[in-house]
Amino acid sequence: MLDKRMTVDDIVGQLSDGMTIGIGGWATRRKPMALIRAIARSNLKDLTLMAGYGGMDIGMLAATGKIRKLVFAFASLDHFPLEPHFRNARQAGAFEVLELDEGMYHWGLRAGAMKLPFLPTRVGIGTDIINQSGFDFKFVKSPYEDGEEFVAMPALVPDVALIHAHRSDERGNLLNLSVDPIFDELLVRAAGKSYATVEKIVTTAELDMKKNSRYNLVERTMINGVAEAPLGAHPSSAAPDYQLDLKHIKTYVESAASPEAWAEYKAKFIDVSEADYQTAIGGEEAVKQLPVPIY
Repeated sequence: MLDKRMTVDDIVGQLSDGMTIGIGGWATRRKPMALIRAIARSNLKDLTLMAGYGGMDIGMLAATGKIRKLVFAFASLDHFPLEPHFRNARQAGAFEVLELDEGMYHWGLRAGAMKLPFLPTRVGIGTDIINQSGFDFKFVKSPYEDGEEFVAMPALVPDVALIHAHRSDERGNLLNLSVDPIFDELLVRAAGKSYATVEKIVTTAELDMKKNSRYNLVERTMINGVAEAPLGAHPSSAAPDYQLDLKHIKTYVESAASPEAWAEYKAKFIDVSEADYQTAIGGEEAVKQLPVPIY
């Protein structure tokens, strides 16, 4: 029955230097961007970022020098295949990396969510993924007659998970109204603590859990805090509430062209309050009218 309502800054205040932080969402879908912008503005440093299905979350925290190590499968903006600030940082050797196949990342999350030390997989066999310097992948042999050897994908267990959902009540009951819940459930179950931003905090009765239980990601006991953050996923999408903002994403991509372009973007869209950010992007009405993108 605890009231778990917080602000975005309250959630960022729970983070500390050197933490392993798992980021939910997928590329340009339901990324917790209000939290990412707040982390970018903060004094946090030396973070291990676990963002397997990455987008602007990786790029923005790379461009602001927050990442010590990145565990990831890809960093894309969908319509712009390779996240440009990630590209710049990776080419400059700005942080350590553990690069995983998407299936390996999924399996690592699932092992963490199930509280297992690893899960066996064929993914990675015959590739250089399992030969990366700085990480020693182990193998396990099937105890059955087949005797097959598998990669033992270790559990991925972040200190904290950060996700974005559509609705919540004050107790942390979440509704994710997207067609695809992605892997946020596994991330939350694997993490030591989990915090969510949502488009709107409503009463428990308004959630109508009897009707909407299939949209409930995880038990409320797994959510340590929830912050109301309208447009908190922008410029990624939080469909059906709003679609991704391709025009803004293009502006962001262009900011990777030079230090001057990045400084201009950062001053206008990051080093400001969330209210000023929303004014700069045209306000709620403009975002709610964004068209469904064509892939």
